[in-house]
Amino acid sequence: MHKLLPKFLLIILCLCSFASAAENTELTNNLNKIQSLIDSDVKALPHTKGEIKNFLEYRIGRNAALLQETLKEQMDGANPDLAFLKPYIAKQLAFTDSVEAYFAKQKTTLMSEVGADGDRKIMLGLMQIQREQDKLFTSEQELLVWGKAAGIDVEAKTTEFISALTSRADDLNSFVYYNQERLSQAVADVQIAGADVSAEQKALVVELKERLDQSSSSLSTTIAILDSLGQNTALYKQTLFSVSGDITQDVLNFDVASSLLTEWLTIAKTQAMENGAGIMFKLIVFCLILFLFSLIGKVAKRVVQTAVSNSKLKFSMLLQDFFISLSGKVVFALGLLIALSQLGFELAPLLAGFGIAGVIIGFALQDTLSNFASGMMILVYRPFDVGDLINAGGVTGRVSHMSLVSTTIKTLDNQRLIVPNNKIWGDTINNITVEHQRRVDMTFGIGYADNIEHAEQVLRDIVMAHPLVLKDPEPTIKLHTLGESSVDFIVRPWAKPEDYWDVYWDITRTVKMRFDAEGISIPFPQRDVHIYQTALEK
Repeated sequence: MHKLLPKFLLIILCLCSFASAAENTELTNNLNKIQSLIDSDVKALPHTKGEIKNFLEYRIGRNAALLQETLKEQMDGANPDLAFLKPYIAKQLAFTDSVEAYFAKQKTTLMSEVGADGDRKIMLGLMQIQREQDKLFTSEQELLVWGKAAGIDVEAKTTEFISALTSRADDLNSFVYYNQERLSQAVADVQIAGADVSAEQKALVVELKERLDQSSSSLSTTIAILDSLGQNTALYKQTLFSVSGDITQDVLNFDVASSLLTEWLTIAKTQAMENGAGIMFKLIVFCLILFLFSLIGKVAKRVVQTAVSNSKLKFSMLLQDFFISLSGKVVFALGLLIALSQLGFELAPLLAGFGIAGVIIGFALQDTLSNFASGMMILVYRPFDVGDLINAGGVTGRVSHMSLVSTTIKTLDNQRLIVPNNKIWGDTINNITVEHQRRVDMTFGIGYADNIEHAEQVLRDIVMAHPLVLKDPEPTIKLHTLGESSVDFIVRPWAKPEDYWDVYWDITRTVKMRFDAEGISIPFPQRDVHIYQTALEK
């Protein structure tokens, strides 16, 4: 048995070696096939033009990405065969050098054509090269890491790579600032043109925005690669922040923060020295205009208050409050616009921006606008006023005050409820106190053995003697129903809305006391039970 064990292990090792060799053979064939396609297309590329050239460039890039993805799968594995992958990594590193040279030649060709075939076409070509270089440098960074792991001497290559990246970052840094200034000027030209803006001016703004986005994106990619190589990129990050305003984790470091702070302080100091007096004067005028219009707003509110309170249209208190508040806000808003114009703000673009923002906010705040519309309907149709006791939106209480989006109601137990206007307007509104007279409905029962005329006269005396019961309309006191255990009278006096509960409680108390004194019974439900005894059968 012990003699057979080494042979068995040898067989297992042979099988594993065979499987590994088979796997490497398949991988080798796959890598060689992709590399062969790349070499073939690279060889044919210089002899093509037009769309065929674009197709070959696309296929070379696609196959190169596929080859690198295959290498990445192997390198990310548990135990990568570095000796096997080393020549392929070395060949890919050499391939990136040829691609860099190809892009450099293309850029030189494009730059030599400036003014010959239109600057727009040239800039589009440069933007495309920037995008392709982003992918190339990202790929090269990964290959350098793999090459170092596989034992390839990449020190000189890394130094060249850092130099190329730094040069590219400098170019992109200047290109970003250039595109930003061009875009600012183009936008200013469009604003000056106003309604007479041409299609060419609009197209230029869009094109410059695309250029700025692309150059910023390429600079961001370059910064990320330089950071991974331990290089100082504070200057370039400052450029990105000044253009986009995005504060990322990378930007929040001491070098960038101190550089930005120094720049802002320098700008503030320059502005203060050169334009300090003018700016201070404008700020004083700004504050003075706001103060004057706040006073004018108060005067306007008083004038409107006098007008609406004495108007023959008999505005409700809610509508009066609305007009008074609106007049003050409109006057102050007008003053704010005038004050902003004194600071140099262009009112036309600002108002246009408010209009666009209003549309966006309108979609976002549909429920609030629904409350606004309901508030306007309540103001116009006046179903209730301040101080009215209402039952609306599932709430009973007195109206305290109302805005265009909500109504404040104080319940009878002194709770303050804020009810959305669309809930009130979309439901039944019961205004309890709007009428000057209110009927108090009560029911009193007597026993079947009691005298009906006597009880009716007692009820009438009680009602007519109460000082808060109105004489007109006359109270109603009638025999209503013959119940199971009582004869029921309805008693319906009229009172002012504010006296409703006093009348209800006083009459109920007096009826009980008078019925007891007059010997009139107030029956309650009862039942007679009869028991019959029968003889048990023997």
